[in-house]
Amino acid sequence: MERRWQASGGWLAGALAGGGLLLLLGVAAPTGGQEPACADCHDGVAVAAEPHGSFACTDCHTNVDTAVHPDSPDSTPPLAEAAVCAQCHDTAGALEASVHAPLACSDCHAAPHEVRRPADLLSTVSPVGQIKACAACHSTPAETIDGYLASVHARALLSAGLLLAPSCNDCHGSHDIRPPSDPLSLVSRQNVATTCGSCHVLVLEDWQRRSAHGRAFDAGSATAPVCVTCHAGHRVEEPTRGEQRLKTPQTCGGCHEERFSTYADTFHGQATSLGFLTTATCSDCHTPHRNLPAADPASSVHPTNLEATCGACHGAVSAAFTSFDPHAHPSSRERSSQVYWVWLAMTTLLIGVFAFFGVHDLLWLQRSVVGRLRGELTLGHAGEGPYVRRFSGLESLLHVVVILTFLTLASTGLPLKFHDAAWAGRLATLFGGVGAARTLHRLAAILTFGYFVVHVAHLSFRALARKEAGLLWGWRSLTPRGKDLADLWQNLKYFFYLGKRPRLDRWSYWEKFDYFAVFWGVAIIGLSGLALWLPKAFTGVFPGWVLNVAHVVHSDEALLATGFIFIFHFFHTHLRPESFPLDPVIFTGVVPLARFKEERPLEYERLVRTGQLEAHFAPPPTRARRLAGYLFGASALTIGLLLAVAILWSLLG
Repeated sequence: MERRWQASGGWLAGALAGGGLLLLLGVAAPTGGQEPACADCHDGVAVAAEPHGSFACTDCHTNVDTAVHPDSPDSTPPLAEAAVCAQCHDTAGALEASVHAPLACSDCHAAPHEVRRPADLLSTVSPVGQIKACAACHSTPAETIDGYLASVHARALLSAGLLLAPSCNDCHGSHDIRPPSDPLSLVSRQNVATTCGSCHVLVLEDWQRRSAHGRAFDAGSATAPVCVTCHAGHRVEEPTRGEQRLKTPQTCGGCHEERFSTYADTFHGQATSLGFLTTATCSDCHTPHRNLPAADPASSVHPTNLEATCGACHGAVSAAFTSFDPHAHPSSRERSSQVYWVWLAMTTLLIGVFAFFGVHDLLWLQRSVVGRLRGELTLGHAGEGPYVRRFSGLESLLHVVVILTFLTLASTGLPLKFHDAAWAGRLATLFGGVGAARTLHRLAAILTFGYFVVHVAHLSFRALARKEAGLLWGWRSLTPRGKDLADLWQNLKYFFYLGKRPRLDRWSYWEKFDYFAVFWGVAIIGLSGLALWLPKAFTGVFPGWVLNVAHVVHSDEALLATGFIFIFHFFHTHLRPESFPLDPVIFTGVVPLARFKEERPLEYERLVRTGQLEAHFAPPPTRARRLAGYLFGASALTIGLLLAVAILWSLLG
């Protein structure tokens, strides 16, 4: 019995002792890092699970005297937050030199009891959380946080979910953040390449060892570009895609201003400024991070490497093709004498024609206005009585084709010429962009060659097969002759009220000029356009500078043609008071006899004298044909005049 009692007593004593121990542990064990004694007063103060979840309150609040604190709250002043964190986190040295030295730890890491590990996505300093935390202070300037949110880095992190994508502290550091002006800052000019290179290792290698930029930087140049010079700071974009690619020339032009200006005036630069994504920009030829002077054999633009560089876009090219100058400066004789002399000739021609006809037509305008006020000009384009056929159906049809193709060529080509004007981009967009406009331009060019061939064939047939006399020389011909100079002199006297109007024959001197402006233009613009369209074919026969000449000729001759047609030809034919608002004869093919007699007295008298006048009589145009002529003509005039205004606006501006 005694043994049983002893055994029972021993068991009971053990149970009591164990229960007491469990009770003791239960009282003393922390709950969420908080002792029960603290919870008596600090109810609801919970500590996050990680990393401080296993801590007791006194692990951080080391100055709390548990024996005194409950009865004497004022006896234990709170410990400073920085001092509390510094007990475990040795960051004081880094923070002292940081721009964040005045801040408390909780300004970045959340409230003291809510701190989480940086790897925890709920942490305020996690790769995602720190964006919001930093934005609380760095919301201005907008480029700071808004720029980052629009960057390729932010898209990789926030949209693609790549936690390896850089967030704020990957570039700026954590506790040792310094202003960019501080040489020790990770994003200072001295260190930013290394910082970016921690992710972009191969790019850093190319920049440091294989580029003129990196070599200049290593040599101590204060102006050599570093990463943020070209790629910005926070708004970093993928440079080979979309609009960012189109910004490359302007970016490079910030330092290489002269090279940018010469690039901007080539097809590459013109098309790029209009949003054509597949046109070569600076980095396509010079490479983005291995750019070297052309004299360096390792450079992508060294003569020995140009066939490969140009061939990346153009396919297999010849050595002559690579001698084309992508930075041609037409007004520089030193750069290319051939291009310079052609540019000088075209500029002289353009200025001369515009100056002569500008004065000529202004004088004509004032004289016609006076003549209209005096009642000298009374005849209209319609009336009773017989009509005289002036143009055949084929000639009217060809002229309609000329109008349509010319307007298409002008509308799709002028945006390149004036690529830096606001209207140019809008006009190119109207056609579906540069690519679509280029296709339309080439289709119109093919049709232009077509009507040119038909016209020449028609003249040849009439002259050779029908044996019609005077088509190449004489009164029926559009070839200039001595009488045209006499008519010009008589017209000038008429403008100055010193004589009557000249007595005209089948064609006037200004009509002949209009005709040969188109005839010459088709040949010159067409041939130069073909060279630009088929550069490899032309450089298979000619040297590369021929392409530079072709660009000057095509551009300036097109300006001459469009400016002349839309301003002077429109005035000569439609807008002078004698014809205003539109002369429909080219569309109807016929003109009232009274008007024909007044405008072409010599031709009229010849037809009367030879008894051929009645053979040229034709019925009046139908109402439908006249209306169609006016609608089509007015539409063409409107489009042409709008383009003329745009041209003048750009030239004068």
